[in-house]
Amino acid sequence: MKKIVILTGAGMSAESGIKTFRDAGGLWENYPVEQVASHDGWLANPVLVNSFYNARRKELISCQPNEGHHLVAQLEQHYDVTVVTQNIDNLHERAGSSKVIHLHGELMKVCSSRDVENPACWQTLTSDNYEVLPGAKASDGSLLRPYIVFFGEAVPMIEQAAAFTLQADIFVIIGTSLNVYPAAGLVRYVKEGAPIYLIDPKPVKVPEGSSITYIQKGASEGMKELINLLNSK
Repeated sequence: MKKIVILTGAGMSAESGIKTFRDAGGLWENYPVEQVASHDGWLANPVLVNSFYNARRKELISCQPNEGHHLVAQLEQHYDVTVVTQNIDNLHERAGSSKVIHLHGELMKVCSSRDVENPACWQTLTSDNYEVLPGAKASDGSLLRPYIVFFGEAVPMIEQAAAFTLQADIFVIIGTSLNVYPAAGLVRYVKEGAPIYLIDPKPVKVPEGSSITYIQKGASEGMKELINLLNSK
């Protein structure tokens, strides 16, 4: 079974109504990004940061996977699919994708503020219990914080994502500007001769020397065209 790795960004979830700070010049829901998505912001006001992500979870719970998410999941019927996403939502999982690597964290998870990568302190929140109250603590006694890769923090899953990309027979990019590193660098790990498809309605600057089939459409329409292309080969 051929291996497909799919790198997704904000454009993947746009049709589901998920907004990102990049659409508003560095503001995320009217907050400066440094205030709600940086380690310094967390240290300055953890109550504000947790309140901000409580609101983002409430929004996510009301959103549904779009047709693009479902089509990505359906590829598993014929391919060994790994989704590598820059998104913190869980829409890929809710659509049925079974192997999802989250590069920038997961909105529905919280963790220790002392040791973010300690799995013993991870908690997965639910639609019935999605709020982190002021002063709530992890099992190690530190404040609970969002399991999000804040700006300036390391991206712990990038090595695993690169390892899967090296094995990919087909590499697909959906809804990302390829401006955010280290995720954008994954295209460099695609083995020579493996086809690369890029789905995005906006022009995307691709690395020089890359042979990429560009599908200038949104996630859902682009996935339909990709499936037709794959079926025709």
